[in-house]
Amino acid sequence: MRRLTARKAGYFMKAAIYPGSFDPVTYGHLDIIKRAAQIFDELTVSVLNNKLKTPLFSVEERVNILKEATKDIANVKVEAFSGLLVDYAASRGIHVVIRGLRAITDFEYELQNAQTNALLSGGALDTVFLTTKLEYAYLSSSSVKEIASFKGDISMCVPGFVARKVYEKFGYESGKWGNLNEQQN
Repeated sequence: MRRLTARKAGYFMKAAIYPGSFDPVTYGHLDIIKRAAQIFDELTVSVLNNKLKTPLFSVEERVNILKEATKDIANVKVEAFSGLLVDYAASRGIHVVIRGLRAITDFEYELQNAQTNALLSGGALDTVFLTTKLEYAYLSSSSVKEIASFKGDISMCVPGFVARKVYEKFGYESGKWGNLNEQQN
């Protein structure tokens, strides 16, 4: 079976990769991570080092933020990667990519990427789409950064510790927005 990877305790372990920029990680991302972790035995959240973008957080900062945000999900690991996703997945022996969809516009873009990855991998890399919960359909990392840049309240978009780090990047004190030390789930 192509999608089943490493052998573990007498059965094949199902593994998947959830790649993205995660700049910053949002409640929408965390929802997809939690749900994918329930479907797969192992989920690798892979932070892309995209040289075409200028991120708010460095790759190392994003990896550390994601590790903190997912520390209570036992079958999730977080690491960085650069280059083609198909090469990265092949190097890990993983044949499934997770992508989250908020709207039809996401689907058009993600379908093109999924088809390209399937082509580049010779059919070895499949994509599983998870639709976002309606409460997160509006949410994007870009909108979080824009709201924060104008000193807006992002506490409903990201965990408290992430909000604090975002505000710090913009040079703001986070005290105005209540208790951002608690991580909401």
